[in-house]
Amino acid sequence: MAATRTRRTRTAPAGTAVGYIRVSTAEQADSGAGLAAQRATIEAECARRGWTLVAVHEDAGASGKSLDGRPQLAEALAAVETGTAAALVVAKLDRLSRSVRDAAGLLERAQRAGWALVASDLGVDTSTPAGEAMANVMASFGQLERRMIGARTRDALAAKRAAGVRLGRPSSLPAEVVERIVRDHDAGLGWSAIARALTADEVPTAQGGRAWYPATVRKVYQGQDAAKLAAE
Repeated sequence: MAATRTRRTRTAPAGTAVGYIRVSTAEQADSGAGLAAQRATIEAECARRGWTLVAVHEDAGASGKSLDGRPQLAEALAAVETGTAAALVVAKLDRLSRSVRDAAGLLERAQRAGWALVASDLGVDTSTPAGEAMANVMASFGQLERRMIGARTRDALAAKRAAGVRLGRPSSLPAEVVERIVRDHDAGLGWSAIARALTADEVPTAQGGRAWYPATVRKVYQGQDAAKLAAE
């Protein structure tokens, strides 16, 4: 099955960018990781490149462990994916995510959709050959992490079977639907975004319905069918 591609509604003006800044609750008092410091770094980066900074989206008191639950990150990603801006700039890559898998997924997402992702601290810049090479290294580590997670999932399931635990019945979803959910989430999409896309595409649920919900998508991703895909 071909990778799901993000559709852009229009071409972004050249040299335009949006910034994204984030601090967790624990980081609020750390001036080095503060919102003002991040904003200044982003503004300086855009000025150095001669880019117009269209907006800076801010999630204060938000964890970087997951891409979910951060409305301003969703707004920043929507801006580059709908053509409002051509690049997303962050002061540090861990402001986007502390998960290698999620960060790699965002880099892959940027490359597929044609917008640039710039992280000032690591020299990640998908608009340049050197930065793209760095993104590919990150993607490789992300793939390794996904495979390790898959291996741990298989081992856990095997241990449960050996202990006589009866596992739940696999869903009746077609393999391509499960694969799409796994691929989209590994590429950085949240449960809500995947659910909306499946509903918009009129993909039937396991029960034959047409409305998908974030909790349903999460269960599919974490279920036996996804574990089976990881084992293949």
